[in-house]
Amino acid sequence: MKQQPEHSGLSPLLTVIIATATGLAVASNYYAQPLLETIAQNFNLSVNQAGFIVTAAQLGYAVGLLLLVPLGDMFERRSLIVFMTLLAAGGMLVTATSSTLSMLILGTALTGLFSVVAQLLVPLAATLAHPAKRGKTVGMIMSGLLLGILLARTISGALAAIGGWQTIYWVASVLMIMMAVILWRALPSYKVHSGLNYPQLLKSIFSLFCFTPLLRTRALLGALSFANFSVLWTSMAFLLASPPFNYSEGVIGLFGLVGAAGALAASRAGHLVDKGKAGLTTSVGLILLLLSWIPISLAKHSLWALIMGILVLDLAVQAVHVTNQSVIYRIMPEARNRLTAGYMTSYFVGGALGSVLSAAAYQHTGWNGVAATGGVLCVLNLLTWWRGKQHDPQEASSL
Repeated sequence: MKQQPEHSGLSPLLTVIIATATGLAVASNYYAQPLLETIAQNFNLSVNQAGFIVTAAQLGYAVGLLLLVPLGDMFERRSLIVFMTLLAAGGMLVTATSSTLSMLILGTALTGLFSVVAQLLVPLAATLAHPAKRGKTVGMIMSGLLLGILLARTISGALAAIGGWQTIYWVASVLMIMMAVILWRALPSYKVHSGLNYPQLLKSIFSLFCFTPLLRTRALLGALSFANFSVLWTSMAFLLASPPFNYSEGVIGLFGLVGAAGALAASRAGHLVDKGKAGLTTSVGLILLLLSWIPISLAKHSLWALIMGILVLDLAVQAVHVTNQSVIYRIMPEARNRLTAGYMTSYFVGGALGSVLSAAAYQHTGWNGVAATGGVLCVLNLLTWWRGKQHDPQEASSL
């Protein structure tokens, strides 16, 4: 198959379609979080058993990142994307019709496994975008992804109140099937001949980490940034459900809208990368991330401080993430899916680590411990950037 020229560009409509598809795909891993109590009551589950539903989605996503995303450097991408989108929809249908815990976990794991189609769409958009607008395009696509994560909880809780916990899975599966049809008609055919078989593709991910310092630095920055995101959002529900707030699940879910505003504000980071300011956006993003924990630490005394902190934290996390991906997509165009697999696996591990640290901190030292944990991770992130920024081409050229 003939390879599409990289400089063909993306129309605004196709950019919106890809951003929407990315958000829908990644959102499927977060629908269950506000529904766990209801699902536990429906299936007579313990708290630990209900929690494994989320774990199944996370494990499925991790496996998909390592085993499925590299296939984008081996097969024709439009067909692969459409096929995986349909399989993700199938996983949600299994969940929606579940009558046993094992069936529910199977559906959740399948959805998590194939929802990594989002990580095929991002590098494809970067490849098709005009080089001068690549960072801006990645920023828009990543805004769609983060909006999917943040709004999934709000929408899931709202639909559950209307028609039960299965409603979101029925609706989301239909939307994913419709999106698969739209993607088939809208995306161009595109295939890169990497010259590697499947085992070689997997092995090359580790080789890229070993021999690409820029990827290692950016992956660690992404991991620590997303760990901050998880530290906040994992324990915030406990804080808001307890005195002096005593908010319901529905009200707590609305805080996702605050984070969504921050995520949208960060979309300009990719545009700044296009202007050669990747180092600046990274430095400013990491400093803002650290500063965000000051108002967040005052959350028990001021709801407005918490809202301000959420806005700044989500803006900073998204700005660093968009910059990271924009930078790594400028190296080795033929390996963008493997670069994505390596980077996003690190990003995902950082998020999982942040969740564990947040839960432990809240249990032992309360909200002050959560804020301290976030602050320490921010300092580590700044030290990582200070030691590794010379590997960025723009930074190296200025030394």
